[in-house]
Amino acid sequence: MLTQSHLYREIYEQPQSLARLLEAEKDTVASLAAAIRERNISQIVIAARGTSDNAARYAQYLLGSINGILVTLATPSLFSIYQRPPVLGNVCVLGISQSGKSPDIVAVLTEARKQGALTAAITNKTDSPLAQAGDFVIDLHAGEELAVAATKSYSAQLVAIAMLSTALSDDASMNAALDRLPRFVGDTLSNLPDMANVVQRYRYMQQCVVIGRGYNYSTAFELALKLKELTYTIVQPYSSADFLHGPVAVLEQGFPVIVIAPSGPMLPEMQSFIQTIRERGAEILAISDDHDTLRLSRTPLRTPTGLPEWLSPIINIVPGQLLALHLAHTRDFDVDQPRGLRKVTETR
Repeated sequence: MLTQSHLYREIYEQPQSLARLLEAEKDTVASLAAAIRERNISQIVIAARGTSDNAARYAQYLLGSINGILVTLATPSLFSIYQRPPVLGNVCVLGISQSGKSPDIVAVLTEARKQGALTAAITNKTDSPLAQAGDFVIDLHAGEELAVAATKSYSAQLVAIAMLSTALSDDASMNAALDRLPRFVGDTLSNLPDMANVVQRYRYMQQCVVIGRGYNYSTAFELALKLKELTYTIVQPYSSADFLHGPVAVLEQGFPVIVIAPSGPMLPEMQSFIQTIRERGAEILAISDDHDTLRLSRTPLRTPTGLPEWLSPIINIVPGQLLALHLAHTRDFDVDQPRGLRKVTETR
């Protein structure tokens, strides 16, 4: 039964695991934020791969927009293969990894520490090599994740980043929004339509695109990754702006386009984008809390209202996780063990 799979259970564990993280890691995150302020750090370099790389994309937008911090993504092969690491200077180097075992990510933090940079690790394994290379370690508290496809560890990575942004801001309203987050994730899980029925329309879908922008640019990449990992569908993520600069030419009648469009400053742009691609025949699957946006879609996936846009990626990925889960199950694929994949991928 699907409900007995590790993946199903881990998706539905997210409200509880996020509540644990929020309670347990406040002091560690506050200490890291204090160190960043004390050293007058204005740039964070993030080393990550796969799902964790998508969490890093969220950090680029969140820490940039809320905290004014430039966030760049490391190039791990410069450290691990070419042995030509760049000069890091007065930065914070942050490694993000569920397992903390990938040698190339560890190499970035190890070199950063040699150069005297502030280092921190976000990981679900506090005894891992990555954790040992960090001056600070934020434990995800996700519990053991047995399914190959990351779900609860990904949402926990986003929350850890949101906690850091909040600590750096020292904003009471941000703290209050974070405290409400587990309830919003639970409401999202409870109130979505029956995904087993939703996916029947897309059972034979061979390709699609996922569109997000701003904070949810990361969501587009992570949702696309989940569909590729679990359903073996050819899926490409784009920002709405990038998609209109060429890839829009692939659209034809009925072409599936998943659009993530929560309330906030980006919503009018996303609504305009939906209208444009509808005119070209695209079939819209919309993930949104906005009634008018959902009305523009063939398949509306409603999320709860009332969460600020900067936290919306944490609830917006949930419909994507369930879409991938049920589509894979409908195609009779093993949702816990996708072909050719392992839980821990150790790259150099």
